Amino acid sequence: MTQWVYGFGGGSADGDASMKNLLGGKGANLAEMSSLGLPVPPGFTVTTEACVHYFSNGQAYPADLTEQV
Repeated sequence: MTQWVYGFGGGSADGDASMKNLLGGKGANLAEMSSLGLPVPPGFTVTTEACVHYFSNGQAYPADLTEQV
């Protein structure tokens, strides 16, 4: 299953700064700051792949996206 959502906050993150193409600049930086222990409110980033899927499939979200949020 494709991972469409990456979480961050509380001193940990599913992603990091090297994932800028997948998470976007803001998502990658929030993940990195959280991993460094900076006070970042918990949240999540939906991948750029999910956005591409949405626009390539008649504005339909990936079927397994809701299972990950």
